[in-house]
This record gives sequence, structure tokens and C-alpha cells, in this order.
Amino acid sequence: MTESATRAVVVPDEDTRARIPRTRRGNAVRRTAGSLTFHVLSLAMLVVILYPAAWMVLSAFKHSSDIVGNVNLWPENPTLQNFADVLGGIAGTSFWTFFGNSVLLAVLSVLGVSISSAISAYAFARIQFRARGFWFALMIGTLLLPFHVVIIPQYIMFNQLGMVNTFTPLLLGKFLATEAFFVFLLVQFMRSVPRDLDEAARIDGAGHVRIFAQIMLPLMRPALVTCSIFAFIGSWNEFFGPLLYLKTPSLYTMPLALRLYVDSTSTSNFGAQMAMAVLALLPVLLFFLVFQRYIVGGIATSGLKG
Repeated sequence: MTESATRAVVVPDEDTRARIPRTRRGNAVRRTAGSLTFHVLSLAMLVVILYPAAWMVLSAFKHSSDIVGNVNLWPENPTLQNFADVLGGIAGTSFWTFFGNSVLLAVLSVLGVSISSAISAYAFARIQFRARGFWFALMIGTLLLPFHVVIIPQYIMFNQLGMVNTFTPLLLGKFLATEAFFVFLLVQFMRSVPRDLDEAARIDGAGHVRIFAQIMLPLMRPALVTCSIFAFIGSWNEFFGPLLYLKTPSLYTMPLALRLYVDSTSTSNFGAQMAMAVLALLPVLLFFLVFQRYIVGGIATSGLKG
């Protein structure tokens, strides 16, 4: 007889058989309790995070007198007059002027960031030049430099060049690859692309321009879309830059126009301000909902592995 045939079969006793269902039920109860606790805490955090946005949206349908000092979240007498006031303009400037300025700056920022960062990233990732590592580390080091440190020198420079009260100070840096985060993101992505593609292109007689335009750019699409999304949202929501350089209401962007509805010397229209905030949020929200899948995909394929 074989060993498997002579091996003794262990039969659990009655106490062991009775204990097994109780153990399984205990594990199921613990898993259910843990899952329930997790979902309850997640919902509580969601309420805390979304409450300000819900308050803003609902306040857009309230009268100004019902916003400040009123603890009720829901509007007692809903009105659309706030949106009518916003669309009517303020300070002699139409709402669509503010909207057009924001769109213009956001679109040009996307173009500038995408073009300049892609070219700079290709140089760091694919071209051998002296002290390349040093210059790349220096560029990464600019991420540690707060924007407020260079405010005064930049303003003095742009003022002497006569560029204050124009869009140039807000866009010039975008076209000069001063956004180190985007350059770093694209460099890491390019480093994950096999160099065999470059060598095969050079055998066919292609130079750096052709390799960049016909090989790297098509492969960089996920990372470029990710950079474009961040650049669009960052430009659309930027407040301090336009506040510093734009002096004429006809050049104001949407975030800067919100300030016009609060006047410390007269009556402030908080209802119109909330309505303006809602209208300013809608393009960013729609833009994010359309392209959100590219954010995770672009970062996941950008080679951020250190």
C-alpha cells in the first residue's frame, strides 16, 4: 500500500466543528464593522470637504442680506437676480470681458507651458551637454524658491520695461519654461522611452528636431495632456499675479473680478459675488470632468519612480 493510502485521516471532533462556524461568523462581523466604519468616516469627510462648495452654490440664490449672519444653508426666498447682476457687468465692464480674459490667459498658458517645457525636457533627457546634471538640479531647486521672494525684483523689471497692466508678465514665464514642475514631469517621462528609437532615427538620418517632432511628441501625449490640465486650472484660478500686474478692470480675470463686488466704503453685493464664484467654477469643473482620466494616466506613465 502507498503512503497516501495508509495516512491517517484526522476527523475533527464535535467541539471543533462547532467552533468553525462561530469563527467564520466573527470574521464576517469584523469585516462588516470595519467596512461600515470606513464608509461612515469617508462620508463624514466628504461632507466636511463639500460643505463650503455647497454653501457657495446655495448662497448664489440668496439675497445679500440673507448671506451674512444667516445660519440657514437653504435659501428661504431663492432668486436669480444675483446671476442677472453678474451678467450685467460691474465697473463698466461686461462679465464676458472677464471671462474672455481668463480664457485667453488659460489657453496661452497651456500653449506656452506645453511647448517650452517639452523642448526643455527633451534637452535635459536626450541631449548630452556640459554640466547637464548641474543645470537640471538647479532647475529643480527653483521649486524650493517661494514665488513671493521674487515678486519685487520681477515687478521692478516689468515696470521698467513698460509691461505692467498687460498680460505679458503673466505669460512670459510660461513660454520660457520657468515652470520647473512641468519640465521635471516631462523629463521623467522621456527617460522612460527607450533610446533605441532615437538610435534608429539617427540611422535614418534624423536630427534632434525630427526626433523630437515625429517620435517624442506623439509618445508624450499623456504627459502633455496632464501638464495642460494643471496649467489651465492654475492659470484660471490665479489671483495674485493678475492682482499685481493688472490695473484696468477691462483686463481683469474672473478671480480678480470677484473682488469688485466687495466694497468696504459702500454696500457689498455678496449675492452677486457668490454667483460670480459659481460661474467661475463651472469651466474648471467641466474641464476637469472631461480630462480627469488623463491626469492619473499621465502621471502613472511619466516614470515618477525617483
